[in-house]
Amino acid sequence: MEPLLKVTGLKKHFPIKKGLLQRQTGAVKAVDGIDFEVLPGETLGVVGESGCGKSTMGRLITRLLEPTDGRVEFQGKDISHLGVSGMRPFRRDIQMIFQDPYGSLNPRHTVGTIVSAPFKLQGVEPEGGVKKEVQRLLGLVGLNPEHYNRYPHEFSGGQRQRIGIARALALKPKLVVADEPVSALDVSIQAQVVNLLDDLQQELGLTYVIIAHDLSVIRHVSDRIAVMYLGKIVELADRKSLYENPMHPYTRALMSAVPIPDPRRRGAKSDRILLTGDVPSPIAPPPGCRFHTRCWKATDLCKTQEPPLVELRPGQRVACHHPENAELLTIPGARESVEITKAEAKAEAKTEAKAEAEAEVETSASANADAEADASAEAVVETPAKPTAEAEDGDASKA
Repeated sequence: MEPLLKVTGLKKHFPIKKGLLQRQTGAVKAVDGIDFEVLPGETLGVVGESGCGKSTMGRLITRLLEPTDGRVEFQGKDISHLGVSGMRPFRRDIQMIFQDPYGSLNPRHTVGTIVSAPFKLQGVEPEGGVKKEVQRLLGLVGLNPEHYNRYPHEFSGGQRQRIGIARALALKPKLVVADEPVSALDVSIQAQVVNLLDDLQQELGLTYVIIAHDLSVIRHVSDRIAVMYLGKIVELADRKSLYENPMHPYTRALMSAVPIPDPRRRGAKSDRILLTGDVPSPIAPPPGCRFHTRCWKATDLCKTQEPPLVELRPGQRVACHHPENAELLTIPGARESVEITKAEAKAEAKTEAKAEAEAEVETSASANADAEADASAEAVVETPAKPTAEAEDGDASKA
């Protein structure tokens, strides 16, 4: 099956400019080289800490932001650097649900005007008229069609998010990017919106890219999950493999933070992994593996060599030199590559230890030589010279 969306080497660097002449002094590497595919009808979940580049990635694949480098292909066509007029035909098929239901709706427009805006922008005249189609969409997302003339401030947070979903679905898109669609909602409303997205996917055959930091929501709605850290994808796997056998240490740490609502575990020792330190700055990410500054398995190899995102198990791609659950590797050559990596790390550690030992020996030897030289010099200075025979005869004659 051909992928609906294919992303290759996608990067987005925001320039940092200073001074009167606004010269560029650096860049924020929000997204720094990611690769993934989304098949028709599936849901790809994207998780990670705040600031890892999830929302920027969502805006890049919907072309709300211009990528610095890389390719975004939709249905086999490169849309990476299309202008406004070039993107107009694709806007019908690629839509976005924004995170903030309060900020993504114009408070001066009625719900009818907001939801009907895509029809006017694309010059589409729905069957039965715009008003009838808008009321149908409002009913589809669980709102009262009679609220057509109300303003956004008259709705609750969950209802506003439903308005945003109705607007995104107006043109019957093929791909919907949902940027944390339930994070701003009350917990009691989150389940309703998540179930609504599921129902609409089955009814309309939608393809989703859902960005969230709530692992429970992602587990419920996703077929495959991508874990991002500091602008990179560190693990990409199907839902079952990722939650049962995470292979990247960062993924394992994320999974350990999910609370388990079991009264029998009260007082029991927690298996949660507490990561030390803060996320490094995307302005100057650390060399090698970007997670090595907080990883409990990091070696000297991790500090110098960036691990590639490779398939270690069927359908599970990991970017790690020392993956978790290494005994489960089944891809031919994966176990050997991991063992080779470990052997290289051990050999490198031994070489460095040997070099340090030789350096210590040389240092101590040179120190001993310097000490002996100083001692001999002091002996030469302190030893009195013996009088010669001629000097003794001269002294006798004077006497």
